Amino acid sequence: MASHLMSHAATVLVSVLLLCSAHQSVGARRLMELYKPQPSDLLTYHNGTVLQGDIPVSVIWYGRFTPAQKAVVSDFLLSLTVASPAPTPSVSQWWNTINQLYLSKAAKGKNGGGAKTTTQVRLAGQLSDDRCSLGKSLTLSKLPALAARAKPRKGGIAVLLTAEDVAVEGFCMSRCGTHASNAKARTAYVWVGNSATRCPGQCAWPFHQPVYGPQTPALGPPSGDVGMDGMVMNIASMVAGVVTNPFGDGFYQGPKEAPLEAATACPGVYGSGAYPGYAGNLAVDPATGASYNANGAHGRKYLLPALFDPATSTCSTLV
Repeated sequence: MASHLMSHAATVLVSVLLLCSAHQSVGARRLMELYKPQPSDLLTYHNGTVLQGDIPVSVIWYGRFTPAQKAVVSDFLLSLTVASPAPTPSVSQWWNTINQLYLSKAAKGKNGGGAKTTTQVRLAGQLSDDRCSLGKSLTLSKLPALAARAKPRKGGIAVLLTAEDVAVEGFCMSRCGTHASNAKARTAYVWVGNSATRCPGQCAWPFHQPVYGPQTPALGPPSGDVGMDGMVMNIASMVAGVVTNPFGDGFYQGPKEAPLEAATACPGVYGSGAYPGYAGNLAVDPATGASYNANGAHGRKYLLPALFDPATSTCSTLV
């Protein structure tokens, strides 16, 4: 199983460690430890497998989520379709950036150049385990079995989401989510937890003040639910990673056991001009005061992570 840890680096804080690292192992990278990378350290394609074509995604809701909370995530997944109509900047544009920067490049490499690919994410189904059949304290070893309940097809993704009263090993201490895969079955899963009552300053920044460091005002969450908007940011980051590096031999930077991937290579960056502790120049909804950088299905707004551009070694943002 190739397993990946996500953390979210906005500052040189504990929050930096939680959203910025792509694997659940050896030490998360602190912003203060960043250095000018050598050519061999840059995020590159390692000639392995990426997920392409029609990607069916099944969501498993573990614990209690309200219908309104579920709609935040399901609308986000529906918004990923490249043809999804929404005002610019849009979630589908963000997804198309992954197609252009990563998936098309992989197709050209495999097919000798000239190949083009359009990968679509399709919401295939949703399952609920409101009563938490495996308990409310989960070890990482339990996640694959839970994800398998979605019966993901070959090339598909199971998205396992745990409610705010469910504890997962390492959650809020070293991870906000993770992605892993079954190379034999050619399937993958993503897990993300709701941090609303446990560590919103770590896993839902910038919609909550950070635990340490400069206490800049928190931004308004687009859905009005800090925990769910934080989950969407983390789901987006993990889906970007699992699609472009599902089996540990796709696009990544650094050691294979603890790589930085498409979104985690741009920690804490959401808009142009971002720097540690500042998410960047974002759009603001005049009606609600909420900050966002992407429009989605059914009039929703989301805040999505920047994506690393391997060609220019810069972070690509929508705004």
